Amino acid sequence: MTIKPDSMSVASADDQPPFPTDFTWGAATSSFQIEGASTADGRGPSIWDDFCKREGAIADGTNGDIACDHYHRSGDDVDLLARLGLGAYRFSIAWPRVYPTGSGALNPLGLDHYDRLVDALLAVDIDPYATLYHWDLPQTLEDAGGWRSRETAYAFADYAEAVVDRLGDRVSSWSTLNEPFVSANHGYVTGEHAPGRTSMLEGMAASHHLLLGHGLALERIRSIAPDAEAGIVLNFTPAEPDTDGVADVAETERVNDLENRWYIDPIAGRGYPEATAQLEGWNQNEVEDGDMALIAAPIDVLGVNFYTRQVVSALEGHKPERPTPKTDMGWDIHPHSFGKLLHDLQTGYDFPKYIISENGCAMPDNARMPDGRVDDLDRIDYFRAHLARVLDAIAAGMPIAAYFAWSLMDNFEWAHGYAKRFGIVEVDFDTLERRPKRSALWYADVAATGMLPDPRAT
Repeated sequence: MTIKPDSMSVASADDQPPFPTDFTWGAATSSFQIEGASTADGRGPSIWDDFCKREGAIADGTNGDIACDHYHRSGDDVDLLARLGLGAYRFSIAWPRVYPTGSGALNPLGLDHYDRLVDALLAVDIDPYATLYHWDLPQTLEDAGGWRSRETAYAFADYAEAVVDRLGDRVSSWSTLNEPFVSANHGYVTGEHAPGRTSMLEGMAASHHLLLGHGLALERIRSIAPDAEAGIVLNFTPAEPDTDGVADVAETERVNDLENRWYIDPIAGRGYPEATAQLEGWNQNEVEDGDMALIAAPIDVLGVNFYTRQVVSALEGHKPERPTPKTDMGWDIHPHSFGKLLHDLQTGYDFPKYIISENGCAMPDNARMPDGRVDDLDRIDYFRAHLARVLDAIAAGMPIAAYFAWSLMDNFEWAHGYAKRFGIVEVDFDTLERRPKRSALWYADVAATGMLPDPRAT
C-alpha cells in the first residue's frame, strides 16, 4: 500500500529540517508480548495466562508461553538494538515475576532478569525506559477483585517500591502505567482483553483504582529515586463526528471524554469529566478523600501513544467508514489527527515534557526484498508521515524529547495472537530468528541523521 501524498505528505530529506541533536530515538516492547518463559524462575500466572486458556479469547488460539523468548534472548535483543543505533529501549516489567501472587513474598530471581537487562543496555549506551505495568496483572490479585478493588492499587505501590529499590540506581526514566484506558475498558467493559469482564461500572471503578495506583507508585518512585523522571503513558484515539448532526456531535463528546480525557484530566488536576460520569451512571463512590490530589501530583513526563483516529456515529450499529488508507488492523492511517492531538495537548495542558512512547502499525508484510528481508515500505510511509507531525510540534514549541517505534519486534498481539505484526524486526515464530525489516534499516538511518529520508528516492 502506498500512502497518498495529498493526505500524508512529508518534506523531502533535502528541505526537511533535522530533529534536534539531543532527540532520543528508541523502540518499545512489553513483557507479556515478548518474554515467554511463563513459568521460569518462579514467575506466577498473570491474567493473560488465564485469558489465553479461554476458548475463542485469542483469535489464533495461541498464548504467550514462548512469545519471542526474550527472557532467554535478551542479550541478543540488546545487541540488535545497538546494531540499529538506537539510544533508548522502552520495556515493561512483569509484575508476576517480581511477586508471583501479586504481593507477599518477593521473588528475587524475577528481578534478576531486569537487573541483567538494564546492565546490558547501559553497557552499550542505551537508556532504559521502564514501565511498571503493561497489563499483566497477577492472577491471584484478579481473583481477589483485580483493579475493581482498591487493595490492588496498594499492592501495585508495594510492587513499584520493590522494583525501583532494585533498579532505581540505574534506571532514570519510569512510567507507572501503560494505557490505563485499555486496561479498564478492554479488560472490564468490553471483555476483549484479560480479565474479560463486561461491566461499565466495573470499568469505571477499575479506571479510578488504576489512577490511584499511579499516584501511590509515583510517591514511592519519588522517595527512592528522587532524581529520576517519572510519569505515565496514555493512549489517545481522537474521535470526530460522522456528521455535523447534534446526535453525532454529542456522542463524539462522550467518546472523547471516556477515551481521551478520562485519564489525562485527573492527572492534570481537573478531575473526571463530570457530565459523562453522570451519563454513564458512575456515582464515584470509589473516590475517597485525598485520592484526586494524589492522582494529580505533578509528573515529569507524559508518554503519548497514538495509532489511529475514530469516526463516531450516534446510530446504533453504524460504523462510519472513510476512504482512508488502513493498517492491517483495519485502523485509519491519519497523521493529521496525530498532529491535531499534539497541538491540543500543547495548548490545552501544561506538562513539562512529552515522549511519543508508542507509534507504529501492523502491516501485511507480504513483500520481500531480493535478500529475503521484509520490504515494508508501507510501514516506512506511516513512520515518515507521523514523525513529520512530531517535527512540526517541536517547531511549534512542544517539549517532545523522544520517540519510540512500536514495536521493536513482531510479538504476541494480545487478542489477535501472532497474526498481526507491528515489529520493525521480523520474528520467525518457528525458529525465533530475528531479522530487521527494511523499516528497521530506515529507522536506524533516521536515528543516525535526524532526517526522514524517502526510501523511494534512494
